[in-house]
Amino acid sequence: MRLIQRNPELSAYLAADETIDHEHELIRETAARLRAAYTDAYSYAKAAYEFVRDTIPHSHDVDDPRVTWRASDVLGQRTGICYAKAHALAALLRAESIPAALCYQRLAADDGTDPVLHGLVAVRLPGRERWARQDPRGNKPGIDAQFSLERERLAWTVRPECNEMDYPVLYDAPHPVVLSALRAAPDRSHLWRTLPTAL
Repeated sequence: MRLIQRNPELSAYLAADETIDHEHELIRETAARLRAAYTDAYSYAKAAYEFVRDTIPHSHDVDDPRVTWRASDVLGQRTGICYAKAHALAALLRAESIPAALCYQRLAADDGTDPVLHGLVAVRLPGRERWARQDPRGNKPGIDAQFSLERERLAWTVRPECNEMDYPVLYDAPHPVVLSALRAAPDRSHLWRTLPTAL
C-alpha cells in the first residue's frame, strides 16, 4: 500500500497543536529523558514507541474508565485507547524533530459486522524516503506489535473479506471524527458506544 501525505509539506508532520502538544513540559521532559539514553533517530524512535506501547496501558485492557485525547494527558494520566496513544507517540517523535503522522485502519468482527476505526502512527526517519506505520496500542495475548521500518508489525493485519481496510492517508492532525468522539465522551463506556466506524 502506498501511503499518501494529506499535507504535502513535511513540516506539517512536525507541528504542535492542541492534541499533539509536544511543547508541553511533560512531553519535553519525557522526550529529553529518552533522548539521553537513545541518541540516534532510529533508537530514539524505537524507544519512544516502546515507551508508549509498554508503559501506558490501553484503557480497555485494564478497564480504566478515563478518556484521554491530548498527548500530555495521555502521558500524565498513563491511560488511553489506540487513538490517544497514537497522539502521545506522535508528540514524542515530533518533540525530537522526527516527522510523525496519524493513520487509521477499519477493523471488524469475523463476520464483517461492528466496524471500528483503529489508530496508528507513521514515522519518517531522517534519510528515509518512505513512511513506516507503527501500532503503539499495547500488546497482550494474541497481539505482538513491534517497531519496524521494513516489514510492518502491527497489532492487526486487515482482512478485506471481513470488510476491513487500511486507509492510506497520513494525517498531520487527528481526523475530526476521531477527535470529536474522544472529546465528547465523558467516560470509556460512552466512548465505546460512539467510536467512529469509518473515515
